[in-house]
Amino acid sequence: MRKKRTVGLMTFLLSLMVVIAGCSGSGGKKNIAIGPPASETQTISHLILDAYGIGKDDYKAFQEGFGDAADGVQDGNIDISIGILGLPTGSIESLQAASGDVKMLSLSDKAIKHIEENSGYRRYTIPKNSYKFLKNDVETVTAYAILVANTDTIDEELGYEITKAMFDYASENTHAQAVHTTLENALKGSEGLPIHPGAKRYFEEKGLKMDNPVATVKADSTKRKKEFILGTGSQGGTYYPLGGEMANIWNKHLNGVNITNTETGASVENLATIGKGHMDLGMTVHVPALNAWEGKADFKDGKVENMAFIGHIYPEVVQIITREKTGIKSLDDLMK
Repeated sequence: MRKKRTVGLMTFLLSLMVVIAGCSGSGGKKNIAIGPPASETQTISHLILDAYGIGKDDYKAFQEGFGDAADGVQDGNIDISIGILGLPTGSIESLQAASGDVKMLSLSDKAIKHIEENSGYRRYTIPKNSYKFLKNDVETVTAYAILVANTDTIDEELGYEITKAMFDYASENTHAQAVHTTLENALKGSEGLPIHPGAKRYFEEKGLKMDNPVATVKADSTKRKKEFILGTGSQGGTYYPLGGEMANIWNKHLNGVNITNTETGASVENLATIGKGHMDLGMTVHVPALNAWEGKADFKDGKVENMAFIGHIYPEVVQIITREKTGIKSLDDLMK
């Protein structure tokens, strides 16, 4: 009789533990993908969460590239993923195709005001026709993706050729975001940044006017190397595939050089790597690029002085996703 009671008690306790665990999972800390280490995604993620009063102890951080983070959202291991991406982005469309219940979160007016006051990001409305699963417009923030060059390795003539091929042959780029790489947009995100003299020469030939300081170039065309590295981002994001398309165009139209795109942690890592002399070209959001030039935020311990603006690529839109099954309707829900 005692044995039966013991077994019954053990069964009850195990059931109770399961219930408690379930309650803890639904009402406890959420798993949030905030972007890879040393990335602009991580910087803006912290700013967004701070706007809602969400501290680092209020959630479990996953430092993933957006592609891996989307897989985590699909598997249920990640509740929310924050990304700075082109619009639309394939990873989100693929997640919706696999799960069927993707939800994109809007930022509140108060949060957007906080972000605008503390960064170079500005309000942006994602139209509901951007994705088939959206029922309403989504309020968020945006910046600009730009290309920068290492002035120690990209000489004036090569900078001119890179810029010329980037814009003259943009129609050969099959990536969806390439439609934004136009002369009309060419100088977006350049404010406050030094411009590469080769890029300046090309833009002036096209009739564009700019008042940027002109970067000092140490690279010597007579000592030009043949292999160059383009820093992009994670394979699941926008930078990597778009950077691959850009590299293909350069390699097709530029003589005597080969440019290889490489997967990285994106903006901040690319800028830091250029500063250390281990990268030749980098894709970055204009906000950390300005921080790198001025020695602020992630670069408060050292400016990146061998960097110069080449051209605008496309608008970078902050997109925050979850799934309907999480029950999360707003970032405010994380503090309830």
